[in-house]
Amino acid sequence: MIAAGLALAGPAALVSSSWQSAAPAQTPSPPETRVPVLSATIVARYPHDRTAFTEGLLWHDGALYESTGQERQSDVRRVSLKDGKILARGRIDPAQFGEGLALWKDQLVSLTWHDGIAHRWDVRTLKPKGQNRYTGEGWGLTSDGVSLLQSDGSADIIVRDPLTLAERRRVAVTIDGRPLRDINELEYVDGALLANVWHTGYLVRIDPKTGKVTAVIDLRPLVAEVAATDREAVLNGIAWDAKADRLFVTGKYWPTLFEIKIAAGPR
Repeated sequence: MIAAGLALAGPAALVSSSWQSAAPAQTPSPPETRVPVLSATIVARYPHDRTAFTEGLLWHDGALYESTGQERQSDVRRVSLKDGKILARGRIDPAQFGEGLALWKDQLVSLTWHDGIAHRWDVRTLKPKGQNRYTGEGWGLTSDGVSLLQSDGSADIIVRDPLTLAERRRVAVTIDGRPLRDINELEYVDGALLANVWHTGYLVRIDPKTGKVTAVIDLRPLVAEVAATDREAVLNGIAWDAKADRLFVTGKYWPTLFEIKIAAGPR
């Protein structure tokens, strides 16, 4: 849940319980702030597996790759953009809860929530290629081409060695000078870090060097369109097709994957 003790004005209200993933009519608009609030245009809609508890999402070599959560249901899968069908799948230990997903060279790396185990998968076959241990909770994961960047529900981005998962350093994420907790799924996009904030209808754009939030992206219209009744069916999942400059987002148990265009704003 959103950290109740950090309620602030502006998009820093992301850390209060008042910004929930509800329809716009039920969710207050963000107050005045120094951080710009950007809108997004829906470019296209694609089918998405409504049974998938989406934790990680990425685009590679013409296909989507997705990691899903929940014990006895967690997996890593290659998915067709056109029809949402599962093309290949690697299953995670039934006792583990799958989390974030990143690509490193010819392997996928997927986290687990409480087990401290990162699984490695051959990106072509999705066959297991080994494991790494790490400490703390696993939430979101992405790569900047040099390191793996991880969230754990705190206000930190953990920078990890891509081969060993050893922690290199941490970057504190702040919005209007205050810590921003509950950062979930991550995607490295053109030098910036996009992140879902759990149980909200917003993305944030983060400067990965300073940790400062440089923009809030309002995706509440997408949340409203999906109209999920399950409180945990939240916005979660960001994938970027760098070659075609396409950005995709979805959510847990969502029947739709959206291609969006974010309005231009200061960086």
